[in-house]
Amino acid sequence: MATLTAPTSRASRTAVRPLRPTRERRNRSGTLLLLLCSVTVLLPLYVTVAMAFKTTGQAVDGNAFSLPAPFDVQGFVQAWQLTEFPVGLAVSLLVTAGTVAATILLAAVASFAIMRNWERRLFRWSFFYLLGAMFIPFPVVALPQIQLTGRLGLDNPAGVILLATMFQLSFSVLLFTAFLRSIPLELEESARIDGATTWQTFWRLIFPLLAPMSATVGIFAFLYAWNDFMMPSLIISDPGLQTLPVRQQLFQTQFSNNYNVSFASYLMAMAPAIVAYLFTQRWVMEGVTQGAVKG
Repeated sequence: MATLTAPTSRASRTAVRPLRPTRERRNRSGTLLLLLCSVTVLLPLYVTVAMAFKTTGQAVDGNAFSLPAPFDVQGFVQAWQLTEFPVGLAVSLLVTAGTVAATILLAAVASFAIMRNWERRLFRWSFFYLLGAMFIPFPVVALPQIQLTGRLGLDNPAGVILLATMFQLSFSVLLFTAFLRSIPLELEESARIDGATTWQTFWRLIFPLLAPMSATVGIFAFLYAWNDFMMPSLIISDPGLQTLPVRQQLFQTQFSNNYNVSFASYLMAMAPAIVAYLFTQRWVMEGVTQGAVKG
């Protein structure tokens, strides 16, 4: 005996059809903008690398975009000798390492004190004072800083470390305070119940939790101290203790016709900063996003 089935309506048939995956809409204007920004960075980098491996004759032929044929490393050898690259590298590493360490420690301690005493007017206004210092660039106060460091005997890399730390402190405190808001107070209360003092709570509990933001603050301080030209050139009085960016300027007249030597020197000076950022960019993005999302 045959069974009758009711005809299904058109709406029901269309309802059971599997939906086709919709294609994501492409933001063409944003993609084009990113491509233009990438070109503005990659094109000068390509010219720098190409010119560094050219001979002196190839460097002055007027075609900066041509590939070196043949590859020549004499530009690196001459730049190494003229700028006394090992000495400049050691001074730059000393200034950068000192700035990074001092910035992380001072900014972390200051941020912890400000956030845990926010209800007190002194700490609250100290935070606003530090934020206001972000809008004072070094060239504005360069002359009094030069006179002060000279009178105190800080016209050396130690004075550059001190000033660079102070100028990085405002932005670093801003980042640390944003991150500290995401750490619950219950953790500190449990540590105090166990008998920990304020310093023990900070060094054993809070400071390890600040590791992502410490990496972010460290890389910003590294890039600032490594690439800075004006402050070392004005503060350090001994040319033999100058950093790499200043040494390149001191020998600029020797590089006036030897473009391959100058570009080789530039490439050697910026290589450590590029390598450091490539290895730490993951921690930089992690620290920024955690400090921004958890308010």
